[in-house]
Amino acid sequence: MNRALLRDLYAALAAVLLVTTAALVGRHIQDTEHTLFVAWPPLFATWGPHVGPGTPAALPAAAAVVAYGPVLAARLPWRALLATAWATATAWIVSLALVDGWHLGIANRLATRYEYLQVIDRFHDIPGTLRDFTHHILLGSPDHWPAHVAGHPPAATLTFVLLDRAGLRGGGWAGMWCVVVGATACVAVLVAVRALAGEGLARRAAPFLVLAPAAVWLGTSADAYFAAVAAWAVALLALAVTGRSLWWAAGSGLLFGLTCYLSYGLTLFAVIGAAVLLLGRGRVRERPLLLVPLVAGFAVVPTVFTVAGFDWWEAYRLLVTRYDQGAGGIRPYGYWVWANLACTVLITGLATAAGLRRTAVTLVRRDDGTRLAVLVAAALLALLAADLSGMSKAETERIWLPFAMWLLPSCAFLTRPRAWLAAQAVLALLLNHLLHTGW
Repeated sequence: MNRALLRDLYAALAAVLLVTTAALVGRHIQDTEHTLFVAWPPLFATWGPHVGPGTPAALPAAAAVVAYGPVLAARLPWRALLATAWATATAWIVSLALVDGWHLGIANRLATRYEYLQVIDRFHDIPGTLRDFTHHILLGSPDHWPAHVAGHPPAATLTFVLLDRAGLRGGGWAGMWCVVVGATACVAVLVAVRALAGEGLARRAAPFLVLAPAAVWLGTSADAYFAAVAAWAVALLALAVTGRSLWWAAGSGLLFGLTCYLSYGLTLFAVIGAAVLLLGRGRVRERPLLLVPLVAGFAVVPTVFTVAGFDWWEAYRLLVTRYDQGAGGIRPYGYWVWANLACTVLITGLATAAGLRRTAVTLVRRDDGTRLAVLVAAALLALLAADLSGMSKAETERIWLPFAMWLLPSCAFLTRPRAWLAAQAVLALLLNHLLHTGW
């Protein structure tokens, strides 16, 4: 065993120790002080070993990616690889979700009392509801919004309202929308990595993006949809700064604007966007006009919502108060500020822990993969900012899915990819079959 591989294993072991410590300390705090508001710390989950209709599909899907993923990623034509990655990621997410059955795993996820589908009927007058949106954020307000509706700008809820208006009603359609769209996040990340760091690293990262343990929460969560929108915003920006296309820049700006109106916390994607501009600074200097459609595109969604009467800044101020009114105001910051990182280990896997170690080494040595390392480091910086903010105490295995997708490409630096992929698959299967991860 060479020294680099041994250090990778040490990094993975450190990640295991972090998760174990978070579980033991969290169990003690919850049993003695009852302030964590999670049943199986650090995850928002309950213990419950089970199998389901998705089990027979999940096992061979995982085995196939482990056995053939690296070879196919290296040999398939690029467009075929993207299509295969999306299809395989979708199958992996759906099979894991169906371990809990269609109703619990997909159809009911977005229909609980905390979720978006509960308020569809209150958007019969969309402009009027947007004008009145901030009046229902606080718990003491009349007909206050459910937790997830209050916790996000209205573009999140409005997405499901528009699906309903289009005839795609109910939790099944909403759930599959999140799964199918969410699975494209891995494609967006591959597009960005290829544009910024080269096709070789993108191909090496592909199986890890497909087989991520994050799939347990990508099916089914609205955050999967948010992750895809944010990922495509970055991907289009990467294409713009490497291909000098004004249309790519405009599309990127439009999606960045939408991202900010899907989740307040995803404004931190500005850090990743800045890293893309840094990596593409040569082309931006050659054609600074690219920034004009980028900014113009970004202004579209905020302008539409502001004209409609929604005040983003006022809503965020009220959300901070609402957060403190609920469990967020009780959950101890001193525990979650590091236990959140244990949740990140569980959604990105031990391979990513080792990949991040190699990312740090690459940054220090300025090796061939430095451009990818910069992109991954920016994502990690954004995640750490979210952590330190104190507005992400618990449930980050779901909330941080958009950031997690950009940590996974660090696995491209690893040797022996099949062994690491096997570890990723085993972790995801164990999580999904031993725990009930609803929220």
